[in-house]
Amino acid sequence: MNEQGTDKGRRRILIAATSAVGAVGVGFVAVPFIASMNPSARARAAGAPVEANVSKLEPGALLRVKFRGQPIWVVHRTDEMLESLPTLEPKLVDPGSEVATQQPEYCQNPERAINPRYFVAIGICTHLGCSPTYRPEVAPDDLGPDWKGGWFCPCHGSKFDLAGRVYKGVPAPTNLVIPKHTYLNESTILIGEDEEGAA
Repeated sequence: MNEQGTDKGRRRILIAATSAVGAVGVGFVAVPFIASMNPSARARAAGAPVEANVSKLEPGALLRVKFRGQPIWVVHRTDEMLESLPTLEPKLVDPGSEVATQQPEYCQNPERAINPRYFVAIGICTHLGCSPTYRPEVAPDDLGPDWKGGWFCPCHGSKFDLAGRVYKGVPAPTNLVIPKHTYLNESTILIGEDEEGAA
């Protein structure tokens, strides 16, 4: 073999080796860069669906959980609470939940719920974002004889019934928002996801 053939062979080996080392180097630089574009574990967890266990939630009581930094309410409604809902319809802005963006389609019913016993809602007033106070008592002095339970927003006086429907004549324009949710079993509600996927 002549000297020129040996040089070409060496050159090919050197080019191949340099190319391989360069490709590995590019990989070492690119992988962390691309990985840095993915959300952190903390960010993924903040948007992940959350479970609410209602097995020990007493009738009439409110359970609070957090989803995506927002308060979520779950209320175990009593028979009396459910029976009061139809009687309030003339006093409400949207008793039939016609504003589709306020709840998933499966909650567009008189109870605004999958299971009428449990009401699930985002605990933020639709006026300016305050968190209303749960007021389950009937006819308290400060809310009047017609009050049958619900939420009162202390910031500007908006009122919502026990299905999160807004009363007429208050600053809030729409009903409370109901997040996507589904039942994993009789006592566990998965908030933030339903059969169609995550919110």
